[in-house]
Amino acid sequence: MRYALAGLAALSLLVLVACAKPTKEELLRKAEGIKTRTELQQKMGTPDDIAKFGPLERWIYKGSNGSVVFLITGENVALGATSDKQ
Repeated sequence: MRYALAGLAALSLLVLVACAKPTKEELLRKAEGIKTRTELQQKMGTPDDIAKFGPLERWIYKGSNGSVVFLITGENVALGATSDKQ
């Protein structure tokens, strides 16, 4: 019984760690060298928020301590900004 309880506690901890959001610094490191929309989506996954302004798109990825914003025009990607969690 003791081993089963310890195993369940360890499994629960692993699940919590795996589900934790990355920090904005981790998001920035992961995004290094990305130049295209395709690369951004492949490396970073689906953004938490997308806003469209004519031909310009703003993709926002939220981290545990803030967010990272990318500006996309056509297939080109540029880092727009980072912000701290409010």
